[in-house]
Amino acid sequence: MNSIKDLEPNGVWKNFYSLTQIPRPSKKEAKVIAFMKAFGEGLGLETIVDAVGNIIIRKPATPGYEDRKGVILQAHLDMVPQKNADTVHDFENDPIETYIEDGWVKAKGTTLGADNGVGAAAAMAVLESKTLEHGPIEALFTIDEETGMTGANALESGVLKGDILINMDSETEGELYVGCAGGIDTVGVFTPTMEAVGEGLKAYQLIVKGLKGGHSGMDINLGRGNANKFMNTLLYRCTENFGLRLATINGGSLRNAIPRESFATVVIPADKENEFLAYIPEFEAVVKEQFANTEPFLSITAEPAEMPKEVIDMNTQKNLIEAIAAYPNGALGMSKDFEGTVETSSNLAIVKTEGNEIMTASLQRGLVDAKKDELAAQIRKLLTEHGAKAESSGEYPGWQPNINSPILKTMQKVYKEKYGKEPKIMVIHAGLECGILGSKYPNWDMISFGPTLVFPHSPDEALKIETVTLFWDFLSETLKNIPNK
Repeated sequence: MNSIKDLEPNGVWKNFYSLTQIPRPSKKEAKVIAFMKAFGEGLGLETIVDAVGNIIIRKPATPGYEDRKGVILQAHLDMVPQKNADTVHDFENDPIETYIEDGWVKAKGTTLGADNGVGAAAAMAVLESKTLEHGPIEALFTIDEETGMTGANALESGVLKGDILINMDSETEGELYVGCAGGIDTVGVFTPTMEAVGEGLKAYQLIVKGLKGGHSGMDINLGRGNANKFMNTLLYRCTENFGLRLATINGGSLRNAIPRESFATVVIPADKENEFLAYIPEFEAVVKEQFANTEPFLSITAEPAEMPKEVIDMNTQKNLIEAIAAYPNGALGMSKDFEGTVETSSNLAIVKTEGNEIMTASLQRGLVDAKKDELAAQIRKLLTEHGAKAESSGEYPGWQPNINSPILKTMQKVYKEKYGKEPKIMVIHAGLECGILGSKYPNWDMISFGPTLVFPHSPDEALKIETVTLFWDFLSETLKNIPNK
């Protein structure tokens, strides 16, 4: 079997395949919006595209199920555009190339887009099914979930008619999610004085690459390396030992992805060149030993570069390095209420030269909004104390668990009867749209589930085939058992 189109349940897989053929990076969803609109209208179903690009498709209840509570099936259409450095791929124009390996669906050198394409595909399969038994259905496809939750934030109150929201953006089969972390973005801007490059210098590009990266919510507890942190330590050591001067830096790309690569253009006094070049593999060896289990493909090198015209002033260089060295990063606290769940985290996602400025960007997450906000305030203070301008924005609320949720009770019962075991009740550290959507529709009873997906937001993203069957069967049976109004 070579194509995912041939997998079962076919309704889910053929629709997922269709989505892989449509470029849909965050904030570039015009093609997939048009596709989904045509899909709904082609089925003869009421199809609404709102002002921001969210799509709502309504399907009436099957005969005999008209008195059931209305269900909103929700997924987001955008995907995270990440690729390996040696992969040629235009996320705005090229389809995702998928392949099957050892029971998993993967992509060739890029993110797969199963986050959240498989959830959207399941909703599409429900909409076009002629055999499923269900009450009134509304499918809500939101846009730009990954870079600001724009679709969820812009959704108008009072448009949707249903009572129960089933979000299909979770990533482990057999788990039912009843809460999620909130998040906030924090940006710092350093404005250096640029200085002309002197004589007797050699130019190099420092390269940190080969890290696994991953989702800054789902994978933040795995102890993976952060390319921006590694690069910063290297810059600090080489500044102290060899008189390094920094010209430009470019590390990471997306606030919700753990940075996998960082590149810095630097100059070194010619008389320190040999010592500098000898030190780089020494530094690489130390870091590789520290992260031997989590980052086996880490690479840290120095390559000759074109001489830059300017470098940043030494004071800004010192402030930048010190700020990033002290920057909170990774899992910073664990939940006392949900064992094994990260409570608070920070992902130093981007350190980047933009014109005559150097910008840092990070995402703080927290199950407790007050702790998340406190962490963001701490980071802003750190940045301002080191001469940067700092601000936080893009805050979205967490989703507080309701253990007495009726849809939770229904799905627990269905799962136990179908599979002979209890599903796990979970809270996720990643951000789901449920918190925002629930603030607009406070009457909704909400839950989130999905098939097993590993390493989203990275080119290692993979979807476990057998769990898609379990996910679909569970969804189908749940819809059949939705309680009466």
